[in-house]
Amino acid sequence: MSHKELVFRTARELVLLMVTRQVSAREVLEAHLEQIERVNPAVNAVVTFVPELARRRAKRADASIVRGVALGPLHGLPVLHKDLAATKGIRTTQGSVIFKDDVPTYNTLVVQRLVDAGAVTMGKTNTPEFGTGSQTYNRVFGATRNPYDTNVTCGGSSGGAAVALACGMTPIADGSDMAGSLRNPASFCNVVGLRPSIARVPLWPSPQTHFTLGTYGPMARTVGDVALQMQVIARPDFRAALNAPVVDFGLPLEDGVAGTRVAWSATLDGLPVDPRITETLAPAAQALEDLGCRVEECEPDFSGADESFSILRAAYYRQAFEQFYEERPGDLGDETTWEIERGLELTVDDLGRAELLRSQVYDRMYKFLTEYRFLIAPVTQLPPFDVHEHWPKWVAGVKQTYYREWMRVCSRVTLPGLPALSLPFGFTPEGHPTGLQIIGRQGDDLGVLRLAAALETATGTWRQHPRIAQ
Repeated sequence: MSHKELVFRTARELVLLMVTRQVSAREVLEAHLEQIERVNPAVNAVVTFVPELARRRAKRADASIVRGVALGPLHGLPVLHKDLAATKGIRTTQGSVIFKDDVPTYNTLVVQRLVDAGAVTMGKTNTPEFGTGSQTYNRVFGATRNPYDTNVTCGGSSGGAAVALACGMTPIADGSDMAGSLRNPASFCNVVGLRPSIARVPLWPSPQTHFTLGTYGPMARTVGDVALQMQVIARPDFRAALNAPVVDFGLPLEDGVAGTRVAWSATLDGLPVDPRITETLAPAAQALEDLGCRVEECEPDFSGADESFSILRAAYYRQAFEQFYEERPGDLGDETTWEIERGLELTVDDLGRAELLRSQVYDRMYKFLTEYRFLIAPVTQLPPFDVHEHWPKWVAGVKQTYYREWMRVCSRVTLPGLPALSLPFGFTPEGHPTGLQIIGRQGDDLGVLRLAAALETATGTWRQHPRIAQ
């Protein structure tokens, strides 16, 4: 089997090939290492590369199979970790000059679980400073470019992960999401990213143990490969303060969706959306109806969501990064500084109002999603923009006043803690990918995956790969 064939196989196919000894873990690894070396210089997705460590782990996987024992559900699968996630013995910069030489002594829980399940770590993927914003650039490694058009952004903050997946550099990757950091780059790069329900993937370690805006999540080229990772990372760990009930993500995804009532929201309660996004996603309603869903156009009420999210995010930045603001302000980027300064202005009354508004949003969404099983919306409000532009200043003729205002189509969904998946769904006239956001009831991550799998099969959009990677 050629290297080209291997790098665009699904993760589930690769595991089957390895455990049945049709191909070795070392062969799979070398195909992906070769792809990284060939394609990465053009896109800058992989920023720390550890091929020798990967070779040792692939050798261990092969030795295990000779003994008749698979290492786990991810046996021998190459993986890349987001540079926000701590990796034992591997540089973790968080996209910051403050941590440009930092080598952790432990693994973040999500990394440890992937490795324990048999995954083979190849390195780290680029992210903006501390994951701030949906444009992947920083002063340590520079910008990551979109593989479908290297003149535009790949999104972020899990931009390096999305690009690596799109280019066949890895079959699976971990990402993280607060304001859309996992969903946005998945949309811009024609891959799949799932932001799980609150506490579905335990967050450990964390400077705020009860924080619920941010979460780790899986990324891959197919819905099935995202579900494969969820089998590994989505189970309780009581070092984390918040945990969700166990769900069997190994269950079949081919569950019928006929008769399912679905709400279609083109603007997620009045947000400006570029016409190219609207036009590219327009066939989604018919695609859902062809699957037997009952689709109705309906805009949910997200009143107060933007204010609440902004306050809670700023409070987090103040708590997490104020020390750097005081001691090394020149080493912080503009967006991180802006968030910290908003946090320093907050009062107790602000925090109380934010929690009240959040509760009201959750209550309204709970009622909305008792009437509808799913809410479908765009993932992004505009197509990928110039890679040299830190953030877009205009969306559909509406001026954007701060760096993440254009990301509200994702951050509004973050606030009530709902599971949300970015699914590849078409290309703009310029050839830039777009994604469909599938939003489910709190805790119904498996249902979201099943609807996404049905749409994925119907459209086949994920099968189109960037020319640069072929």
